Order: sequence, then structure tokens, then C-alpha cells
Amino acid sequence: MSTIAFYDQHSHDFFESTVNADVSELYQAFVAQLPSNARVLDAGCGSGRDSKAFTQLGFNVTAIDASAELAKAASDYIGQHVTVCTFDEIDTSLQFDGIWACASLLHVEASALPNTFEILANSLVNGGVFYCSFKYGDQERIHNGRFFTDANESLVEQWIQQTGLMIKHTWVTTDVRSGRENEKWLNAILIKTLK
Repeated sequence: MSTIAFYDQHSHDFFESTVNADVSELYQAFVAQLPSNARVLDAGCGSGRDSKAFTQLGFNVTAIDASAELAKAASDYIGQHVTVCTFDEIDTSLQFDGIWACASLLHVEASALPNTFEILANSLVNGGVFYCSFKYGDQERIHNGRFFTDANESLVEQWIQQTGLMIKHTWVTTDVRSGRENEKWLNAILIKTLK
């Protein structure tokens, strides 16, 4: 089963397990870099939790997800349309002040991540901010029917070399969901500079 098929099949359970997870601390480093009324792309929005939070902060949010079932649930939750597309199907004519990719790029194969980062970076304005998070490590693996690429600081550095992005800040957190406290996450704030 593909990862997208997994999310289509388990969309209700995934929505319920993530929609109330409190990740508001993660927002701070991202939001601090954004102008007021910023245009934000929630790339792989899942339940729509973060899109809703950013909308409530006054940002103009575009949400996408590759799972049609999750996009449907997120659309209802946010109260706005969520576009069903993969990262490489993004409408490149759109430009954003910020891109939020929380626990979503980790489903892209490591060999494809440089290209994926480049596609997303091309949608960012110069000086724009890009948040991403990965499970901490250096493996590619299948876990419970989903594909994961784990990351550490040097892997992220490698993946963004040709993209015009630079690392501003990385930090490691633990999973906020109950029973998952032993899982470590790498968080990164990247800034778009001129290529």
C-alpha cells in the first residue's frame, strides 16, 4: 500500500489523533519571520490543524495534501478548500511568504528531497521562511504501512544545497502526542536567499 493510500484509508483515525495535538510552540520561530497578512503554504496539511491556527493569526493560508480523504476532512475543519496535490504538482505561479511543512516531507524518498525542496523554494519569495520537520535519524524505512525518510542536521544541509535555502535554526523536540514521548523530531527554519 502506498503512503497516500494509507492516509486515504486511515484518514479519520489520523485526523482524530493529530487535530488537537498542541504544537503551538513550533509556530513561534516560524511566525516571528512572517510579515502581517503573510501568504502561507501549508504543504501537507494533514488534519488542517496548523492551517486553522495560521488563519486565526491573520495569515492568508493555502493548504494542500496528497490524500483526497484527509484534504476533505481538513477542508471541513478549516472552513476553506484544501487542494489535493503532491509537492511536485504545486502551482508554481503562486508565491508565498512562508511555507509550513510539518511532518510531511518525511514521506518523500531521500533521493527526491533535493528536487522537492527546490520546487517548494521556487514558490517562496526572497527572504521567505520555510519550516520543516522530520523524525530524527538517518534512515529510510517503512513503518505501519507508511514510508518515512528520517533526517538529521547534515542531511537537511545536503538536500537544500542547490535550492537557494539556508538553515537559520534547527532544534530537536519530543512528540507531543500521548504515548509518543520517546520519539524525537528535527525541526528546521530555512530562509530563502537569492540563488
